[in-house]
Amino acid sequence: MPTITLPDGSQRSYDQAVSILDVARDIGAGLARATLAGTIDGKQYDASHLIEDDVELSIITTNSPEGVDIIRHSSAHLMAQAVKQLFPEAQVTIGPVIEDGFFYDFSYERAFTPEDVEAIEKRMQELIKQDIPIERSVMPRAQAIKFFRDMGEAYKAEIIESIPSDEDLSLYKQGDFIDLCRGPHVPSTGKIPAVKLTKLAGAYWRGDSNNEMLQRIYGTAWENKKALKAYIRRIEEAEKRDHRKIARKLDLFHIQDEAPGQVFWHDKGWTIYQVISQYMREQQRLRDYKEINTPELVDFSLWERSGHAAKYSEDMFSLESDGRQFALKPMNCPCHIQVFNQGLKSYRDLPLRLAEFGSCHRNEMSGALHGLMRVRGFVQDDGHTFCTEDQIQSEVAEFIDFLHDVYRDFGFTDVIYRLSTRPENRVGSDEDWDKAEKALADALDTKQLEWEELPGEGAFYGPKIEFSLKDSIGRVWQLGTIQVDFSMPARLDAEYVAEDGSRKVPVMLHRAILGSFERFIGILIEHHEGKFPLWLSPVQAVIMNITDKQSGFAKEAENRLKKSGIRVVSDLRNEKIGFKIREHTLQRIPYLLVVGDREVEKDSVAVRTRSGEDLGTMTVDEIIQKIAQENSRRESQVAS
Repeated sequence: MPTITLPDGSQRSYDQAVSILDVARDIGAGLARATLAGTIDGKQYDASHLIEDDVELSIITTNSPEGVDIIRHSSAHLMAQAVKQLFPEAQVTIGPVIEDGFFYDFSYERAFTPEDVEAIEKRMQELIKQDIPIERSVMPRAQAIKFFRDMGEAYKAEIIESIPSDEDLSLYKQGDFIDLCRGPHVPSTGKIPAVKLTKLAGAYWRGDSNNEMLQRIYGTAWENKKALKAYIRRIEEAEKRDHRKIARKLDLFHIQDEAPGQVFWHDKGWTIYQVISQYMREQQRLRDYKEINTPELVDFSLWERSGHAAKYSEDMFSLESDGRQFALKPMNCPCHIQVFNQGLKSYRDLPLRLAEFGSCHRNEMSGALHGLMRVRGFVQDDGHTFCTEDQIQSEVAEFIDFLHDVYRDFGFTDVIYRLSTRPENRVGSDEDWDKAEKALADALDTKQLEWEELPGEGAFYGPKIEFSLKDSIGRVWQLGTIQVDFSMPARLDAEYVAEDGSRKVPVMLHRAILGSFERFIGILIEHHEGKFPLWLSPVQAVIMNITDKQSGFAKEAENRLKKSGIRVVSDLRNEKIGFKIREHTLQRIPYLLVVGDREVEKDSVAVRTRSGEDLGTMTVDEIIQKIAQENSRRESQVAS
């Protein structure tokens, strides 16, 4: 006779075992229709799961985040069923949920075509209409291996072989299709409200380039058709904002095969880069950071001592010279400790804040490289603070203020905060972890920020706060971080003289705001769609003459703007003024300054914005003052 406690504290008692769906029906018909599964004492179960004992139950519905994940997982199985019906010789492998969707990898004798994907999606819709029940069963591991081998599903059998031998496995059956899965799943295929397949790609089996190349079909699924349509619009908008396409149009940078994963910055792109670096230098100076620069090529023994070699050696570029092994630095922290170690430090020297625009290299897989978003050579806005345990909270709180100021100036106001706490495998005492986690949590609370805890997601050496941004079309980008490190300073012999005269190991705070310059600029391009705020625009104004008669005045005005620190060019081509205006509007230049005979007489320019607004005529001194004022405010909105 189970008694079930619901999230609101109310209880329901039953004379016999009941399913999660039975409980939902008992509460109301509307809830029953929306029910997909349930969470019992912290673990998810199918809606058909029988409850026999007293439990705490939370019902998972279509409109909840957990429900959407279940819809997506079930959609991956639905896609696999459709593929098997249309292409019986295809073998299924792995089909997980990912952000905003799902994928499934298949082994098949030929490449799938876009027409194949259309046929698969059409079959999926037919299976949804059939509303096929989805049923769970359990099978011993050895029997499951034979079961899938007999079906010709060698990849599934291999997956099962990697599971401990004493475990039973759950299988899910829907009509003529059966698959290995932990679940839970929707009760029937008709409970998948909105699904669409999005693209084809290749993927190596188990992510190993020595294995067979499989075919990956991506899809997305949502709680209703309205949400699906909104997602498709976001994807279309994201495609329009692709930083690689905009970079080609605006002549910002390029990447080529001779230097995979490394950036060839063009004049305009490098201008943006320099503006950002100068801005960050200014902000760091205001907050008492000491800017340093450390070598890119470092003896491999340092990476062994720091612990990086054991974890990252496959991602490091290494070479041999004079019988010694060296590595291009993948990160800056061990080198910053070498700077700290020069000269004995006192507690009076702490906190010591070191910053570097550090050039780093990581041997990313070629298939993972993606424009500026994933590169092999990059520069971090890296910083490390050496402090005492008592200083952690105040340093973190000051850093949060710093981070907010920077993000606001770049046009980002929606920040997500996550605190990652101690993992199972970690170094340091529980007492140290308690202090560090409390200091980070207290810093967030002091700022009255809402934050989410990610249990077990901290680094092995300490907890961290992750800062993620929402861009102008709602995508989330993880950027900033601050991490507490008890391990590396001790590994690399860092110490200071405490107030009582003893030698102590400092706490090291790893911090970044932008992450890498390359990725951050890629995000900026897409966030602003190339229409950078004035202070970031590589060209802030263009002066255009109507006829050759105004060429001399236009050049003179250009020089006056340049001497005032404005990034300006002149367009003196023998082209119609309408053509010039259209061209420079497409180049996203904030201010378009037109010069005709009347403007020459009055030492003025006719001012237009890239959005098409006519601001009338201003003297050259007035437009200089206007642009200078807007620059100094670092307005995050585009000129209008």
